[in-house]
Amino acid sequence: MPPRQTFFTDERVAHDEMIAILERLPQGSGVVFRHDGLPGLNRIRLGQKVAEICHSRGLVLSVAGEVSLAHLLNAKMVHRPAQDPEGLPFSLPVHDEAEARDARERGADLIYVSPVFATQSHPGAPHLGLERAKQLAEMAGCPAIALGGMDETRFAELSGFAGWAGIGAFAA
Repeated sequence: MPPRQTFFTDERVAHDEMIAILERLPQGSGVVFRHDGLPGLNRIRLGQKVAEICHSRGLVLSVAGEVSLAHLLNAKMVHRPAQDPEGLPFSLPVHDEAEARDARERGADLIYVSPVFATQSHPGAPHLGLERAKQLAEMAGCPAIALGGMDETRFAELSGFAGWAGIGAFAA
């Protein structure tokens, strides 16, 4: 069963704020470590810090992109793997019908449907809305997490999703 709530790390969230968020997430919450823009060794070091907190607090760690880093950090899943996930469960982003079909064809274990609502991170960008997001989730044929403008209150209004994810919703 996927985590009910998942925090996506983001370079736009200050380091201290990100650590504070990780330290206050409830046990069993998910964390998708991104920070794709960091140079190799810096990303590994930050990933090790994030993994240390996740493992000590019972958070479910996923790593975006790099399967080798996911293995190094003992992650439970790899998000949008750049190559064969090498035995790790994997998740994919779904923004439209083509990506929902791709997730089904590739056998994704989990999808993140986004953006369900307008977001702080992409102001003015179009969003899916509840009905279209639910249709995409159903098309993919695997558990779906709602992402984009989400929080616990909005998640309570949704059906058809295993959980919700966000960035800004977790800021203090």
